[in-house]
Amino acid sequence: MTANINLPRILRVGAGASNEVATALAQLGLSRPLLVTDPFMVQCGYAERITAVLTTAGMPCGLFADSVPDPTTDSIDAGLVVLRAGNYDCLVALGGGSSIDTAKALAVMAERQGPMRDYKVPVQIDSGLPVLAIPTTAGTGSEATRAAVISDSQSSEKMLCMGLGLMPVAALVDYELTLTMPYRLTADTGIDSLCHALEAYVSRKSNPFTDGIALTAMATISRHIRTACAEPDNRVAREAMMLAATQGGMAFSNASVTLIHGMSRPIGGLYHVPHGLSNAMLLPEVTAWSVGHASARYATAARAMGLAGDGDADSLALDKLTAGLRQLNADLSVPTPGEYGIDEASWTASLALMADQALASGSPANNPRIPEAAEIVALYQRVWAGPARA
Repeated sequence: MTANINLPRILRVGAGASNEVATALAQLGLSRPLLVTDPFMVQCGYAERITAVLTTAGMPCGLFADSVPDPTTDSIDAGLVVLRAGNYDCLVALGGGSSIDTAKALAVMAERQGPMRDYKVPVQIDSGLPVLAIPTTAGTGSEATRAAVISDSQSSEKMLCMGLGLMPVAALVDYELTLTMPYRLTADTGIDSLCHALEAYVSRKSNPFTDGIALTAMATISRHIRTACAEPDNRVAREAMMLAATQGGMAFSNASVTLIHGMSRPIGGLYHVPHGLSNAMLLPEVTAWSVGHASARYATAARAMGLAGDGDADSLALDKLTAGLRQLNADLSVPTPGEYGIDEASWTASLALMADQALASGSPANNPRIPEAAEIVALYQRVWAGPARA
């Protein structure tokens, strides 16, 4: 079967890459950008740095700085007012996955009518304004994916949107922008990247192109994530995590995520848990439930992460993988849903809805072991109980 590979047309990686924003736009024949970012990027001065580069190059840009974490349809509507009021030919997204997904949503909805829920999967959105992405977190990989996740303000559903219109035409991957990331954000976005790589590798849509990228990302993240968290100014670790995040984005965008992401989105939508953290909560238990249905692949992943040796039998490698993922969560202080502050009665009452939303996303169908709703409910219950149950 032919693999369908989609990547940004321009990809610049390394220290100072963000300073090449005007050059990249000029290469693409673009000159009237709207900068999409969030209040923190304005406060810390990163937004001003980008606008200064653009202004110096004769590309004065507009500004929408009201991106919100886990963007909502209401926040997209606010951005559309700004976008449609100007004569913009592109968007520059500066920030984490939320700002980049906001820019993507604005780009594809600029000339479309109706609510965004009309465009969630399985609809494919294959056209939109060009987006240049400048990530400031090492996690989502959104700068290299044809996907965006937007929460429906009415239903709280986290909607997965897909299509070529959501793929940035350019990505400037500058690890220096991540040096100010705090511990929790570093940990959660790092585990998000690890999920991207692992899920892409075991996905039923995996392919030879994404396999190598995914394994490289897993190895890099496992080697550097603890250092990046403990030593925020460690440039070697920061650079490695940033590159791995982009690689993880490339891998899952072209091979798909699986059950972890499918189950993660409802947790974020209903309980406003940051995306990377909800993935982290799920990673060990969903992996433990799935390993028996793709033993060779999960064992190879364990070896790539340094959790198992080349001489270990696959069965031992699988045990070491699940133990290693649980230890990673413990080392990085990943809370259970209850420790995060979610009410147990509310969690229990939402189990069926979360399972239905997870299945509706389509991602669980790519998992090596395809779940039914009751099995997803049981997994949510295991995740609530936490590692003490094991």
